[in-house]
Amino acid sequence: MKPDLSALRVSQVGIALFVISTIAGFALSALLKSGIPLPVCILIGLYFLFAIRMANQWEKVAVLRFGKFIGLRGPGLFHVIPVVDTLSRYVDQRVRVANVSAESTLTRDTVPVNVDAIIFWMVWNAEKSILEVQDYTEAIQLSAQTALRESIGRHELHQMVAEREMMGKELQRILDEKTAPWGITVQSVEVRDVQIPLGLQDAMSREAQADRERRARIILGQAETEIAEKFGQAALTYQHNPVALHLRAMNMLYEAIKEKGSMVIVPSSAVETMGLGGMLGTASLGGAKPQ
Repeated sequence: MKPDLSALRVSQVGIALFVISTIAGFALSALLKSGIPLPVCILIGLYFLFAIRMANQWEKVAVLRFGKFIGLRGPGLFHVIPVVDTLSRYVDQRVRVANVSAESTLTRDTVPVNVDAIIFWMVWNAEKSILEVQDYTEAIQLSAQTALRESIGRHELHQMVAEREMMGKELQRILDEKTAPWGITVQSVEVRDVQIPLGLQDAMSREAQADRERRARIILGQAETEIAEKFGQAALTYQHNPVALHLRAMNMLYEAIKEKGSMVIVPSSAVETMGLGGMLGTASLGGAKPQ
């Protein structure tokens, strides 16, 4: 863990006062022709340099006097007593983003997956985040990684792929319960990617293709069944109504011979039964070209 040096930073106002005090010391020493004003002004400038501090609009910092917490400071300029007062790390209270990942973690159905997620969190109570946990940034990172692995172990692969939003909400609830005593809230968790082994990807692709073919055959079979039912109903209608059957046969024959250049061979028994002689003659005369 890298040491946090934010508490050692000085403000621009303190630097300006130190420079002004030093220049004034040189001027007074030259004017009075004495070396006493210069070190005095330099000491005053050093005091202002370390006593005048500044926090940005989104920052808070804790002041410890002889190791005891006396309050929060910021945003803006504030005064501390050098040597007596010490500052904690500056706490950024903006929404922050943490990227966590879990590699080769087994799901509930024992499938190794790599999962990447993004966590949006913020410090809502700077005092708790400073006094209750040593390094809240690292604590958030490790807690999120542990919670992600636990969540993966409780879900099957198809749930993780199809229900990422539900998994993100579950992670948010788990992390928020853990970080609330630290003065930190987890606003949302988004699962970015779920990677599975290449061999399993090929198997899942073949499984999906086989499932689509099965559904296509089921739909085709249902269509055949519906067509057969309609043909059965039509057969029952024609069985008790020969005239309707003859009319249907005549219509089919007419549709077949009305096209130019077509020839249809019809048995003589069918011609006599359906009375097609007159109709064929009429169709032949209608199709003959005038001389």
